[in-house]
Amino acid sequence: MTNDDAASGASTERMTGAQSIVRSLEELGVDVVFGLPGGAILPTYDPLFESTKLRHILVRHEQGAGHAAEGYGTVAGKPGVCIATSGPGATNLVTALADANMDSVPMVAITGQVNAPAIGTDAFQEADIVGATMPLTKHSFLVTRSEEIPARVAEAYHIASTGRPGPVLVDVAKSAQTGMMDFSWPPRISLPGYKPTVKPHQRQIREAARLLATASRPVLYVGGGAIRANASAEVTKLANVSGAAVVTTLMARGAVPDSHPQHCGMPGMHGSVAAVAALQRADLIVALGARFDDRVTGDLKSFAPNAAIIHADIDPAEIGKNRRVDIPIVGDLKLTAAGLVNALVHAHEQHGKPDLEAWWTFLDGLRETYPLGWTDTEDGLMSPQHVIQRLGDMAGPDATYVSGVGQHQMWAAQFIKYERPRAWLNSGGLGTMGYSIPAAMGAKVAEPDREVWAIDGDGCFQMTNQELVTCALNDIPIKVALINNSSLGMVRQWQTLFYDGRYSNTELHTGHETVRIPDFVRLAEAMGCVGLRCENPSDIDDTIKQAQAIDDRPVVVDFTVSRDAMVWPMVPAGLSNDEVMYARDLKPNFDADE
Repeated sequence: MTNDDAASGASTERMTGAQSIVRSLEELGVDVVFGLPGGAILPTYDPLFESTKLRHILVRHEQGAGHAAEGYGTVAGKPGVCIATSGPGATNLVTALADANMDSVPMVAITGQVNAPAIGTDAFQEADIVGATMPLTKHSFLVTRSEEIPARVAEAYHIASTGRPGPVLVDVAKSAQTGMMDFSWPPRISLPGYKPTVKPHQRQIREAARLLATASRPVLYVGGGAIRANASAEVTKLANVSGAAVVTTLMARGAVPDSHPQHCGMPGMHGSVAAVAALQRADLIVALGARFDDRVTGDLKSFAPNAAIIHADIDPAEIGKNRRVDIPIVGDLKLTAAGLVNALVHAHEQHGKPDLEAWWTFLDGLRETYPLGWTDTEDGLMSPQHVIQRLGDMAGPDATYVSGVGQHQMWAAQFIKYERPRAWLNSGGLGTMGYSIPAAMGAKVAEPDREVWAIDGDGCFQMTNQELVTCALNDIPIKVALINNSSLGMVRQWQTLFYDGRYSNTELHTGHETVRIPDFVRLAEAMGCVGLRCENPSDIDDTIKQAQAIDDRPVVVDFTVSRDAMVWPMVPAGLSNDEVMYARDLKPNFDADE
């Protein structure tokens, strides 16, 4: 889609605004819509009933539609689309929109609105969803005239999928849906203030390459933007040519294969010791599609104190937002990384290749001394880390893993090996409990032939598990690894460490060894799924095999694990990354001269 006028002489067709919504989506190549009807959007559901190109998946809650669109958009690499009615239907999308905005997920939400003359009168099921979502989306439109619909839908799709991807909302008055208009395609669109910079500045590329060629402790700090830009191959090649250490953030797992010899792991609050130390002791950090999030930097004043910063990002607003930058590069990361590779080859010819032996001796020592691992539990219940590691080993790198938020999220990021981009989905920036089940549904719809595992906690699961009904009724056979520790695990861990074990309202039920409220196996069966339970370590592999053998409906596996397991390493919130704790009573020392 361009900003050019529609082709002259394009034929027109008389139709309702609602019909034009459906036709516009069809013309844009949309094939799936997740939604839930209601009064203000009902005119659009009528022509949607007749569409042979759009598959509509009826969710059980609008938040599920939003997260499903996120899962679809993340895996497919193009906007996922969701639809809801006005008022509470639209406001139920807000969490998913905010989540997509934080994690740069391409997404288009279409909502119904009350009749245009009634807007502002507090009409039944009226809510100013444009005003409510403007801070939480890339853009939001209000459409009150039928003639505007094709252009606004096309603009929304274009904005969502270009530059830094993100969610866009189109709120359409009911009167605009029922009104008549002349439809033609492509529509005339005009976005004069929207011109993402795609091509990076070559002088900045050359200067960045010079720094990278002469650094003695370089790190490639790879963020989720590398995956959104489809730049994994180029970033991996940059790692190969530079010899730099590589860290991949929570949103970038799989951007560079975990098996790559220069990969030091995930940085940040629950990152590997080697990854945290690499950033802290670097003399040069090349940030690629990353935003210096507080969960990565810890106390910003003490983050990477001796490092020069090269920051490459499609979004100029991110550059210098949190950390002063020495060389800013604005542009598409795929082009930027490729340009850095070429410029680095020339820089090596001019300056020679840097001696990184001491740097790698230091980092390899940390990787060997402080590997990721866990200790057995003392209550006789299974270790959740063991469960997740075996799941990753058995499902393998070709599967897609979608996590909820909390301890299980960190363990899934740590103990599953990611060898390809878009294999790992999670709610990173917003940290949305309830993300996993509907997002896994969207991921499975996008890639129906790929094995999709939702790794969820019992707290997260109870927020959105109703979408398993949607999966069962629509032949979307996701698999759920329910890491059931009968508590809000991450909150409980903080209460253990920082609140003297005062477990205020984090136990989801008491006496979980004998009382199951709910019984997740029976709940799964009630929703049309297969329910399995695993309580012994010796049964883990067989239970996973049973789940893998079922392809005709969703499967929920209730893994009963210890509530006392903790996520390590850990940088306590607000502290310097130098304070990383490898275990409760062990603080690594990486101050040695490398």
